[in-house]
Amino acid sequence: MFSERLKDLRKQKGLSQGALSARLGVTQQAVGKWETGRSTPDPATVARLAELLGTTADDLLGVAAQRLGGPVGSYAESPVPVVGTVRAGYGALAFEEDYGTEMAPVKDPANYFYLIVKGDSMEPRIHDGDYALVRRQPTLSNGELGVMVFGEGEGTLKRYLQRGNAVVLQPFNPEYEEVVIRGEELNDLYIIGKVVETKTKW
Repeated sequence: MFSERLKDLRKQKGLSQGALSARLGVTQQAVGKWETGRSTPDPATVARLAELLGTTADDLLGVAAQRLGGPVGSYAESPVPVVGTVRAGYGALAFEEDYGTEMAPVKDPANYFYLIVKGDSMEPRIHDGDYALVRRQPTLSNGELGVMVFGEGEGTLKRYLQRGNAVVLQPFNPEYEEVVIRGEELNDLYIIGKVVETKTKW
């Protein structure tokens, strides 16, 4: 499994998470997420990780094990559409600003899309211009990160919280206020999907 291989190889090299993140130019939190399986780096970063750790990308991803002994939880890279704006109207989603496709290791690519993050409401963890990989689904569990449309606005990436009979759309940036939705306003909340990972594009 990628997360376990990464952690084992890092320790074999005598590197801390901080040292590895510094060499890659990413945050220590990003490395921590990779090692706990909460997110996966993009293919270019996997290649750089393999080089730093003295192995191959296939070995790091467990591809060899997959070929020999069945699936190990990683999937082939598939093209996923990249969009700049998502809106809800007339009972359907409208994907605006087509930016082509980006490769993602997902099982069913038709159920995913990348959304380019706009603004700084999710700083410091998610930045303006980052790519958020979204799995289309109509519901979210409490505390999950998702993309939602509220009222006549466009899709927004926020943490989804349930407080009593209300739903809270929570930004990570403390300079932004939470959006609290309750009563009949809940009928104007449209959940587009769950954010499964984000990545910074250079």
